Amino acid sequence: MKIEAVDFFYLSMPEVTTEGDGSQDALLVRVVAGGHIGWGECEASPLVSIAAFVCPMSHGACRPVAASVLGQSVDGPEDIQRIAGQIELDSMDLLQASHTWSGVEIALWDLLGKSREEPVWKLLGYKRAYRKLPYASQLFGETAEETYRLASAARSQNFRAVKFGWGPIGRFDLKTDNDHFQAAREGLGADTLLMVDVGQIFRHDVEAAAARLPMLEKVGTLWLEEPFHTSALDAYAALSRRGTLKLAGGEGAHNFYMARHLIDYGNVGFIQIDTGRIGGIGPAKCVADYAVSKGVTFVNHTFTSHLALSASLQPYAGLRSDEICEYPLTPKPLAVELTSNHLRRDTEGYVNVPDAPGLGVEISRAAVRRYLVEVVIKAKNRVLFDSGGLNI
Repeated sequence: MKIEAVDFFYLSMPEVTTEGDGSQDALLVRVVAGGHIGWGECEASPLVSIAAFVCPMSHGACRPVAASVLGQSVDGPEDIQRIAGQIELDSMDLLQASHTWSGVEIALWDLLGKSREEPVWKLLGYKRAYRKLPYASQLFGETAEETYRLASAARSQNFRAVKFGWGPIGRFDLKTDNDHFQAAREGLGADTLLMVDVGQIFRHDVEAAAARLPMLEKVGTLWLEEPFHTSALDAYAALSRRGTLKLAGGEGAHNFYMARHLIDYGNVGFIQIDTGRIGGIGPAKCVADYAVSKGVTFVNHTFTSHLALSASLQPYAGLRSDEICEYPLTPKPLAVELTSNHLRRDTEGYVNVPDAPGLGVEISRAAVRRYLVEVVIKAKNRVLFDSGGLNI
């Protein structure tokens, strides 16, 4: 099969705010090859990612991603890996390339699965897919009282695991943070898993992060996520030695090696990978395999649509021991409406990885039309991209 077309759909809510919610816009990718269509989703700035696919060549190692993709054969997983390798060489100075390629790569797996009438996880070599325990992923409230209400609401929806992130944590004093941690635990009750994500707020300040450890340990937190910048490996390692609480990170990894270094040098206990950033499903599977060899738990990262959720589950679908998965609790309408079907929790609160061909998720074309942003990119008197020419 030859890759005939790669189309990008920049979707957005009418208003985008500064809240740490990645479901406010989306970059949907459609790949056409051999009479089949595959869908993927990038987790990055949509407009910049489109530009990385169509931009003029700067030099031999800074070519548009399109140059390595269009017209290529894709008849098996090895072809997806081959194309990825070509992009690494030809677009090494184009820093957005991995994000752009992520959505295309996911769409290629979806397309390949549909052409072979097999789910992606089976193409990855797994004999079966194990259900995952979703944690309700949401932001801290502006006040401790609001955090308590959010925790109570998640508990009332029978979530057995909940993660609170960002919000005011690390922005004020220790008492404010402790009030939120206590409120989260009180709202969830004693039996619900609690995870905390601070969104790199401490940058590389080990002492500031360490000051929160006793509070987090007291409320029985399972992990502290992203206390530092993804590449602050020395800070991760230092903090990991300061208490019993395991650290989590990896969503900022743009390639396999960044994730491996977090495991080897950052001493994280949970490695969290976003297929929409790391280069797609293939490299995420490599991280999952490596994590198993090092006794580190693999966890997906996703905060957007159920297309992205399905893609994020594929790399570790066949790992029975690694069962926790991120599950966006209150995404924006765009992320909800983007797909016609959703990965619902079963009666025991688990999410089952789709066993339908490809990713097992269908796109709502009506939603794409509803949220589509008009984009025209022009350079050197030539139109490089025009969303008006897309059919959906």
